[in-house]
Amino acid sequence: MASNQAGQLSPVWSRIFDIQVDRGEGCYLFDVHGRRYLDFTCGIGVSNTGHTHPRVVQAIQEQAAKLIHGQANMVIHQPMLDLVEQLTTVIRPPLDSFFFSNSGAEAVEAAVKLARAATGRPNIIVFQGSFHGRTNATMAMTTSKTIYRAGYQPLASGIFVAPFPYAYRYGWDEAKTLRFCLDELQLLLKTQTAPEETAAILVEPVQGEGGYVVPPDGFLAGLREICDRYEIVLIADEVQSGFGRTGRWMAIDHTGVTPDILIMAKALASGLPLSGIAARAETMARWRPGSHGGTYGGNAVACAAGVATLKAMREENMIENAAAMGEVLMSGLRRLQEEHSEIGDVRGLGLMIATEFTSPQGEPWTERAKAVVHACLENDLMLLTCGPFDNTIRWIPPLIVNEAQIREALTVFESALESASG
Repeated sequence: MASNQAGQLSPVWSRIFDIQVDRGEGCYLFDVHGRRYLDFTCGIGVSNTGHTHPRVVQAIQEQAAKLIHGQANMVIHQPMLDLVEQLTTVIRPPLDSFFFSNSGAEAVEAAVKLARAATGRPNIIVFQGSFHGRTNATMAMTTSKTIYRAGYQPLASGIFVAPFPYAYRYGWDEAKTLRFCLDELQLLLKTQTAPEETAAILVEPVQGEGGYVVPPDGFLAGLREICDRYEIVLIADEVQSGFGRTGRWMAIDHTGVTPDILIMAKALASGLPLSGIAARAETMARWRPGSHGGTYGGNAVACAAGVATLKAMREENMIENAAAMGEVLMSGLRRLQEEHSEIGDVRGLGLMIATEFTSPQGEPWTERAKAVVHACLENDLMLLTCGPFDNTIRWIPPLIVNEAQIREALTVFESALESASG
């Protein structure tokens, strides 16, 4: 793209890197000058199968030659049926009915509308640090940063925020953090939104934009118990944590808890716009026909890419690789934490890992985290920050990453830590 054309793009896209990409392959991106970057950003958790996975590319090409668009209100096409068949081998029973959209935010909106329709109740509970999107309703449910909400008030009503068990942030052990957060949720149900007016509790099994925060064992089970007690719908937002990212198909699979509605997007189709929700058939049956929809949801080419993505993940053991390579990465980062005091916390599951930077005064160290990211880029490693203070570096390589690439990234990261401290 010529520089004058780049200048015509809206500045609302806050661009972290000024890289003009020509192509991608596996774990790498190549710019227009041929420079190769080790991409540990994955398009923010999208390219789990790696860039231009051959099986996904072939499926897209073959489907585009047959049918590009068949609107779901008009026709049923085979790629959507094939995708449902594949998803039923991935999504925990009894979630056996599916609705498809284009983006994560659309899927969140769909899940909330379904919960309200199924219960006849208006209110939604979310958690501090959550990210659920930037559309009107999802903005109101997003609390990971003020930038996503500032200037757009008043936001959609009926949204209530409970504390998320972010033990490192509170400075408590996990047991105390867990008790506090579940107690505060019960208090919220007594003081702000009564159970009989609460449709759903919406939670990320691992928080994404909020800092890659893994809740303590027992938190999701505690939410499940509260939801069962009050007949509240439990919604799991797996937009960023799903499809192998944590070393399981879904992050909630680590807990043994089954949500009432599961939200999926990002990695579902390896980069084509496709999202969806899964719920019980009897729950979906309470959604009045025509009360929700979309022109492009379940696009034929995107569904074909989704089928190829799921098959490739399963047949090429990407989930198992994510778990194994996550252990290598976590071990390497914890070794560096011992040598670099600015790394206050290393946490995560599978290949969804965070390194949080804390100053000697115990404050979030945004400047150091960003300096390390840019130092890594100088040595061709792409990383991103996240969290309310942008002081957390997130590690989200493709699930096809190998040990040599992990070691290379750790070497670059260590050098960046030393240069940033100098």
